Order: sequence, then structure tokens, then C-alpha cells
Amino acid sequence: MRVASSRRIRASFAAVAIAGGVLYFAMAGCHRSPSADVVATVNGKEIQRSELERNYQISLGDSPQKPSPEEADIRRLSVLHQMIQEEIQDQQAAKLNLTASDEDVNAKLTEIHAPFTEEQFTAMLKQRNLSLDDFKRDIRRDLTVNKLMNKEIESKINITDAQIAAFYAAHKADFNLIEPQYHLAEIAVTATPAQQSPNLQGEKPPNDGDAKRKIDAAYSQLESGVDFATVAVNISEDPNTAPNGGDMGFVRESQLKSDPAVYDAISKLKPDQFTDALPVYDAGHKVVGYAIYKLISREPAGQRELNDPRVEETIHQSLHDSQKQLLQTAYLETLTDGAKVRNYLAEQILKQGGQ
Repeated sequence: MRVASSRRIRASFAAVAIAGGVLYFAMAGCHRSPSADVVATVNGKEIQRSELERNYQISLGDSPQKPSPEEADIRRLSVLHQMIQEEIQDQQAAKLNLTASDEDVNAKLTEIHAPFTEEQFTAMLKQRNLSLDDFKRDIRRDLTVNKLMNKEIESKINITDAQIAAFYAAHKADFNLIEPQYHLAEIAVTATPAQQSPNLQGEKPPNDGDAKRKIDAAYSQLESGVDFATVAVNISEDPNTAPNGGDMGFVRESQLKSDPAVYDAISKLKPDQFTDALPVYDAGHKVVGYAIYKLISREPAGQRELNDPRVEETIHQSLHDSQKQLLQTAYLETLTDGAKVRNYLAEQILKQGGQ
């Protein structure tokens, strides 16, 4: 009996040892390093090196200056950080069933495609090193993030009449216009050496002749009834205005008069009308590009009172944007805190730096 018990005990120990070995190797497999093609994981979802490189190249644009190895790594880390944030938002949107549908994506693609011929659209994708599937994926991500922010952030913003009144009282002098102002939008095209273009077309004309043809094509689209903001987003090269549909905000009359030809053209417009394509000059009076200006509104000099609907709307928008930025920043921080992120590229750079 004692021999049999001893055998059973040894067999039990062997079984435990085998099970432990299996468990060890299984756990080791769960924690093994990813392949060299993976630069980060977000809650187990892999971010591929090829995707990082694509976004990295887009971030460089067509700048002729090649970054140093250190500068390149810094930029890659920055691009990867943004990709991680986007993946975190994508996953949260999926949890809330807010991922943009195929119908949403196709509708947006049709809107973007509208100002271009098929040949121009294909050239735009090639210029940005994108396949149609890549472009649709980027559209889906943008639409998904917008849906997420609308649900999680916009629903929490509440601007009261008391807040608007308090803002006006603190900034009343800002609504006293000492000279007329013009609310303008622009479509600007230049022929200067290219940095990355901020428009959806993603390209810049290489010379003055091409720049003139491009602005003339934009003017033809406007004449045919295409929305000014749509043309600006797709074509304009001013990084400060293109993403906002060309909106320049309010420009003082004295500032406009610094270019008599531009002032003369704009002063003849009625709201919602636009100028011809006008040359843009540098300090040496050399033509460096062309622009089309749209007059949104003209504001005479004088004090604007709180009961002016435009004043209330301006204040409301300003307070709304401030709250949105604050809440969005806080929201993204909480999402990041709750995510399990592993940045293998950062670890690799640190390891190499220590050798």
C-alpha cells in the first residue's frame, strides 16, 4: 500500500510539474515581444511599422531638407503618439457603437470627390501615397472621432445667458470697433517651394503658370456653384485658413488698404460675393501667388451691444469652443489612463541610446 501511495504521489508531482511547464510556456507566449513590424499595441491591437512610416512620410510633406536621424526619430515618436491616441478613440467609439458606417464613409467620399475629375482625384491620392482603401479608412476614422466627440463632449457643454453677459461685461471694449471690419474667406495658391500643402488635394503648383491655372480652375468651380468653403478646403494652400473653409475672420479696413487692389476689389462686393483671382505680391512686389476673396459680412465702426444677435453668437461660440477644448482634453486623458499601451518604438530607442 505504501509503494502504491508513493507512486501516486510521484505521479501527481509529475502532473503538476508538466502542467506548470505548460502554463509557464503559455504565459511566456502571452508576453513575448511582437515582431519587428509592430511599433506599438493599444489594448492588444497592433500598430504596424508600415502604417507609421506612411504617416511619417505624410508629415514630412515634400520638404527638400532631410531630417537628421535624431530629428526623424523625434518626429516618428510624435506621429506614433497621435496614432495611439486615434486608436484609443477608435476603440472607445466601437464600444459605444459609434463607428462610422459604410454609408457615412461613401457619402463623405462623394462630397470630397465632387470638385475633382476622376483623373484629378486619382492624382491626389497618388500624391499623398494613398490607396482608395487607405483614404476611406482615414475618412472613417475622422467621422468616427467626430461622432464620439459629439456624444461624449457636446452633450456636456451648456452655455448660459449669465455666462454670455459676464463675458460681454469683461470684454465690452472688444466689441467697440474703431474702424470698419470685413469678415472674409480666401482661396490662396502659391508657386513658392513647397512645404506640405494643407488642402485635401495635397499638392502645390511648381511654378507661376501652374499656380495661375490652379486658381483659375478654382474660380471656375465657384462660378459653377460649388460652395466656397468646399473649394477652399480642397485647394487653398494657406495652413491657417484652408482647414476652416478659407475663413480669415475679421480684417480691419486699414489692413485691407495696405493693398489697394485687394481693398478696391473687396469694397465692391456684397455679402456672399467673391473677387476675381488676384495676384499676391511679396515685399519686392514680385508675384508669389494668387487669391480669391469672399465677403461674408461688413461691420461698420461703433460699439456693439449685447442685444446684437451677432455679439451674442460670437460670445456663445467663443465660450463653447473653450469648454469643448477643455472637456475634450480631459476626456482624452481619461481614455488614455484606462488604456493598456505598449510603445515598442520608444522602448527600442531608449535601449539603443543606452548602448
